[in-house]
Amino acid sequence: MTRVFINSEEDAKKMGIPKGEWELIKMERKEQNKSTRKNKYNNKKPLVDGIKFDSKKEARFYENLKLLKAAGEVKEFELQPKFVLLEKNKDRVTGRGIKYIADFKITYSDGSVEVVDVKGHKTQVYKLKKKLLLAKYPDINFREVVNV
Repeated sequence: MTRVFINSEEDAKKMGIPKGEWELIKMERKEQNKSTRKNKYNNKKPLVDGIKFDSKKEARFYENLKLLKAAGEVKEFELQPKFVLLEKNKDRVTGRGIKYIADFKITYSDGSVEVVDVKGHKTQVYKLKKKLLLAKYPDINFREVVNV
């Protein structure tokens, strides 16, 4: 198998990759590069119950969920649930597929289920993946939490 590196829009055109897919690849690469750099504000990821969270807001939301579970309002919750947006075998660009990882999936005592994402800043990749999530799973009960 020959590896082909796509570094420009011209390379993408030569490979027959639609412009929209190329834009998504560029955004994902930009996000990956950001995650390898030292954090701009030198903030530390909080550790609660042996779990490392991406933000203080997310950690606070987790602590609130534990209280709601103890009170009986929440039956159970899941951390970092994954949703497939594009299967690996259909991803002609990277072959890795595209997935959306939410912060929490909450099952309430009445049986209703809610997917929650705690946000401080909405990146371009997040906005796009959220649109894809809501398009692929139209019946999902999705909520963004900005203030905790």
